[in-house]
Amino acid sequence: MTTETSALSVVAAQRRTVRVLVLTQAVGAVGITIGIATASLLARELSGSEAQSGLAQTAQVLGAAVISFLLAPLMARRGRRTGLMSGYLIGACGGVLAVVAGVVGSMLVLLVGAVLLGAGTAANSAARYAATDLATDATRARSLSLVVWATTIGAVAGPNLTGPAGAFADAVDIPELTGPFALGAMGMLLAALVVGLLLRPDPLLLAQQLEGEADAAAGRAPRVAGGRSSWGRAMTAIRERPILAYAIAALALAHATMVGVMVMTPLHMEHGGSGLEVIGIVISVHVLGMFAFSPLVGILADRVGRPAVLGAGGVTLLVALLLCASAPTGMSWQVTAGLFLLGVGWSLVMVSASTLVAEHAPLEARTDVQGTSDLVMGLTAAVTGALAGVIVDLGDYPTLALASLVLVVGVLGASARAALETTRRTA
Repeated sequence: MTTETSALSVVAAQRRTVRVLVLTQAVGAVGITIGIATASLLARELSGSEAQSGLAQTAQVLGAAVISFLLAPLMARRGRRTGLMSGYLIGACGGVLAVVAGVVGSMLVLLVGAVLLGAGTAANSAARYAATDLATDATRARSLSLVVWATTIGAVAGPNLTGPAGAFADAVDIPELTGPFALGAMGMLLAALVVGLLLRPDPLLLAQQLEGEADAAAGRAPRVAGGRSSWGRAMTAIRERPILAYAIAALALAHATMVGVMVMTPLHMEHGGSGLEVIGIVISVHVLGMFAFSPLVGILADRVGRPAVLGAGGVTLLVALLLCASAPTGMSWQVTAGLFLLGVGWSLVMVSASTLVAEHAPLEARTDVQGTSDLVMGLTAAVTGALAGVIVDLGDYPTLALASLVLVVGVLGASARAALETTRRTA
């Protein structure tokens, strides 16, 4: 095979990979988001306590964080296809367990199911990195952002299927609140099927093969990642390439900012008399900001640079928090605009920082670094989500928004250090 033919084959493989991942992401996101509307209700019913109603979502966030890290070494050995399929299949098992929990009336079974459901989220997160394995420097952010954008389909369609899911539950004689989890399990099974059948060639294995051939042609020894464990390999890579630490820090802090403020917004609006329909509209506007503009963000990151877009994301989050801090209880233009900009700022940081992680992580430790990044991001968000309730209980929603400014300062600092490191590496 000539060099030109090989290059054309890689381009074709990359195009196919992105198309398959977009389809997988859309289907998988439906499976993940369809249960969001009823998870807290089912947890409250099974536990008999309002205080425990949020445990199911917390368990799912923690499950996503830990399973992201556990899938990393599997993908390093067996490729993206095996890792993504495993994530979706484990997530489907979690959906089935949630149904069983409703049938037998067990809160413990629901929490175990919620942890396993996090595997579906972990797979969807890993899919964005899979889009970059064969991408060039000029198109890496664009490829990643297209896969992130595909989440919009599932994020919008999933919650809107709650009604039909309830009808399905009645038809098969299971508790109504478990219907969304049953359909969600089917969605994740379908995502696993799409990945298993269509993600060929495996982008990560092909990238490893191409690098091995390049090393052999140049007379270089095969590259071996330092560290005996996945965590050790990730830490070695981060120490050698500090820009990875700045990107991961920005991801974690921006995600924590978004989660902490977003989860408390419905409560703030309800205190002012807003109904579920109005609250749903504001959350939909927030989701629109998170995902709808991702392709434009990717193009911008490829053209003006990842650190610049990362900094813009920090500034946008800053403005969003100030708007939220000024929002009166109930429905207001401040909370609507603030939640929208919170989503846009998250998108700017997510695409640019994830691209930095993808392009600076050495291939031999790529999945380890990416899994560690998602682990840190998920754990930070889980802690912040728990603290957000405490802050609002002791103070109020504006206090939470102002306290979150500390996290955004960290994002801005990480973007500045990433810009300096990029300049240094270029020089």
